[in-house]
Amino acid sequence: MCLAVPAKVVEISGMIAKVKRKGVERDVSLMLLPNANVGDYVLVHAGFAMEKVKKDDANITEALLAEMQGAPRTVSL
Repeated sequence: MCLAVPAKVVEISGMIAKVKRKGVERDVSLMLLPNANVGDYVLVHAGFAMEKVKKDDANITEALLAEMQGAPRTVSL
């Protein structure tokens, strides 16, 4: 099973974006998503930004991932 996680693009240099998730910044490739912009939320898998997502969807995903680790339920679908 593969899992892509949402992250916010905070900087772009060529085809590399610096993304931030839960306070951690990482460099990811934009080769699969060259139209990403600073401020966008993207799904990241294996070092690649794969798809843009809405901020609300990114927040829901983060809440559900936290719930899987024992956090109280904060999302009702």
